[in-house]
Amino acid sequence: MTENATPLAPGLLLAGPPRELPPLDAEFETQILTRLPQIPIFRSLGFRNVRLGVGCMECTVTRNAEFDGIFDSFHGGLMMTAADSAAAIVCLTIWGGESRITTTDMSIRFLAPARSDVTLFAQAIKAGRTLIPVVANLWRDDGTLVAVAQVTYMRLNAS
Repeated sequence: MTENATPLAPGLLLAGPPRELPPLDAEFETQILTRLPQIPIFRSLGFRNVRLGVGCMECTVTRNAEFDGIFDSFHGGLMMTAADSAAAIVCLTIWGGESRITTTDMSIRFLAPARSDVTLFAQAIKAGRTLIPVVANLWRDDGTLVAVAQVTYMRLNAS
């Protein structure tokens, strides 16, 4: 981590995910990993190789050719859904696995087609009491950055 980086946003670089993630409290990690299989979209998206850290997560998202877009590539709407879902996980690493949360806004820039599974790394930009903006980057298997998304989540049960 550089001198100017923070634990929640160590650089926000477009490089691949870091080797080491900030350690997550074991109780939070168990809550989150227990909750994920219960949420239908996580099963449908095919998240695997999930790694969690404080304010960040990495996973592989499976490309299912049955849901490709018109150009024989990973459908952009599914990549946005994956980024949104990853941002939710990031928020749970900060607010706790049982938190009630919702998306307030999201945007994505598509940079290249993906005809493979993608690696997704999502990271909190800032951890607020009620809002957390998250950046989520997706790379195809050759290391090419294919999309950059930003998603903001709100905690519904903030005290």
